[in-house]
Amino acid sequence: MDLKATPPIPPYQVLGLALLLPGVGHVVQGQPQRGLMFLFFTVLLGWVTLHLTGAEHSVIGRYAGGIFVYGVSVLDAYKLARISATAWARRTASPAPVTLPPLAPP
Repeated sequence: MDLKATPPIPPYQVLGLALLLPGVGHVVQGQPQRGLMFLFFTVLLGWVTLHLTGAEHSVIGRYAGGIFVYGVSVLDAYKLARISATAWARRTASPAPVTLPPLAPP
């Protein structure tokens, strides 16, 4: 497969997908293990903070660990998409023509 032939998914689309569900932004970029890891730790830390906090805390406070990992997942997916798009643009860009200055007479 020619890497120059297929452009990566635009970063803002990856950002939108990552906001829908943790890990989906990574999966659509071809990194399903990373996406599933983020999904697992979002659920795990949400569950842990739910059981460590009391009833007097808000919903955000009860799931703070999961919300934190979710935010990191979204930022990471967007960052990887930006890096991928920039690398693809540099690979496919045509090099600038080299022009030499005219030779001075001797």
